Amino acid sequence: MIVEVKRKTENVLIPVSVPRHCEVRPVPTFRESKLNAIVFLTMFSLLLYSSSSFAQKNSIKMNDKKIVIYQLLPRLFGNKNNTNIPYGTIEQNGSGKFNDITDKALDGLKELHVNYVWYTGALAHASLTDYSKYGIKVDDADVVKGRAGSPYAVRDYYDVDPDLAVDVKNRMKEFEALIKRTHKKDLKVIIDFIPNHVARGYHSYAKPKNVIDFGEKDDLTKGFSAQNDFYYIPGQKFLVPQHEPKQTPISALQDGKFDENPAKATGNNVFVAQPKYDDWFETIKLNYGVDYQNGEKQYFEPIPPVWNKMRDILVFWAKKDVDGFRCDMAEMVPIAFWNWVIPQVKKVNQNILFIGEAYNPQVYHQYLNEGKFDYLYDKVGLYDGLKKLIRNEPTADVASINYVWQKESAGFGDHMLRFLENHDEERIASAGFAGKPELALPAMVVSATLGAGPVMLYFGQEVGELGKGAEGFGGDDNRTTIFDYWGVPAHQKWMNNGLFDGHKLSASQQKLRAYYQQLLKVTTQSDAIIHGDIFEVPHTGNMNNRMYAFIRYSGKQRLLVVVNFDRSQTLEAGIEIPDHILKVKSSSPVTDLLTDTKLNIPAGTSIPVKLAPVSAQVIEF
Repeated sequence: MIVEVKRKTENVLIPVSVPRHCEVRPVPTFRESKLNAIVFLTMFSLLLYSSSSFAQKNSIKMNDKKIVIYQLLPRLFGNKNNTNIPYGTIEQNGSGKFNDITDKALDGLKELHVNYVWYTGALAHASLTDYSKYGIKVDDADVVKGRAGSPYAVRDYYDVDPDLAVDVKNRMKEFEALIKRTHKKDLKVIIDFIPNHVARGYHSYAKPKNVIDFGEKDDLTKGFSAQNDFYYIPGQKFLVPQHEPKQTPISALQDGKFDENPAKATGNNVFVAQPKYDDWFETIKLNYGVDYQNGEKQYFEPIPPVWNKMRDILVFWAKKDVDGFRCDMAEMVPIAFWNWVIPQVKKVNQNILFIGEAYNPQVYHQYLNEGKFDYLYDKVGLYDGLKKLIRNEPTADVASINYVWQKESAGFGDHMLRFLENHDEERIASAGFAGKPELALPAMVVSATLGAGPVMLYFGQEVGELGKGAEGFGGDDNRTTIFDYWGVPAHQKWMNNGLFDGHKLSASQQKLRAYYQQLLKVTTQSDAIIHGDIFEVPHTGNMNNRMYAFIRYSGKQRLLVVVNFDRSQTLEAGIEIPDHILKVKSSSPVTDLLTDTKLNIPAGTSIPVKLAPVSAQVIEF
């Protein structure tokens, strides 16, 4: 879950949006501090933006092919075990392996017209599973979330997760084989890059020779030094956060005696020896040369050591033929770092993608322009508005869709990543979200067609995974766990014990998957979506604030996208086609591309539409 929290420094509370894996409590306000400064900088930047190099940079289109990303956790994706004991061990509940992602599995993703696979949790992260016989120290349960641990508490940036290997000694070779296997299927590989923080027990066993580990040369007597990798609380030992006792299967491993002296600041910028349980206590903040306790003064010259170390890590993975990085909590790292590092990594591979997890629309353009990101999350914008429409909330309104492309991301909408599920968000089919996966199909059509930027699926979304059960850390929260070993029931039906043929899916699940397949086929093959412009169309009829229509058009194609989120009312309207769009030549018959159905619509300047509740059409005309 993305919630808004206050990040505490010595003299100011700074609002920050954070992902579920950080487990913090929501507060009702956002951007309370520094508001005037943000507004001023935003207006000033927008003036610069219109004539900046951003437009020139993007004159060479990165979206010649619509990107469709499929996010999966190898630990869950290939797991055939359905025991599902809360907090179960790897022996009890099992774990998927790199080798489980077979040619047949990848063929199944290609059926969905996927072209990028995001292997979430591939990097070695803190865990309670014992690999000491392989020279890996067991992590302390006081600072690990769940049994398997959070993929966002990286323990070794130069290693992959031993849970995911059949032969632990050859785990890197198994991952490299997966990259090659993925590429042979004409699919590209994305992995996580977590720049803001590392696991509290970070230590690299696999680092190349001559690499200096994080903190190895830090001056522990200084709370802040631009030459330190971490922030410290000198003279004070770290104290495990106090919280209401809750007996779990791992309680016996939590003795409250984790040894760290001096204490280090947490990943969410808490500079005290004993953080709260709701802080990111299991992680430590990396120091990019920003003194948060002294007015956020920046010390970027000379280049801080963390910058060079992170560049070397990115280059290490780029040289292993990784095609992209999903950058965790990108806004918590200085824009100056991204401006410096991304061009250097692109010297290794000019086509490598950088996708930023971002939640503040007021600085999106800065992260794209100055930070040089290729794409950013469109969570605090399109996702939030669509979720209200899916849930039929009283305040839901299709005006939120208008706002996103006409104002919030105007000028760079093609650089926003759209999605309805990921590892932080509730499953659509869960009781806490929509209850039925079909209720989200109009929203998925909008997500896939509104812009030329990427659209993303989370594994199991296409077969209606419920995210049900108290798997371990996090409890029963309508999400699929990222902290524990687990089998994912709906996905396992499609996986069919490794056959990946979907033969165990119900008829409704097969129909749902077929819908996603056809939608993404249209999305990836339509010139109007990949290269075209967007136009909100005038209409006559009964369209209310839960019904929406827009046109995507290019020199080769015209598409009318109509969606009806209303759960009871049929949409009946005449959609007026403007003259400048009618001038675009099209020899295609009028067709609903989602069903490949020819429509009997007479030629003219208006298209009559009749759309059942909770449905959509993409009409080529």
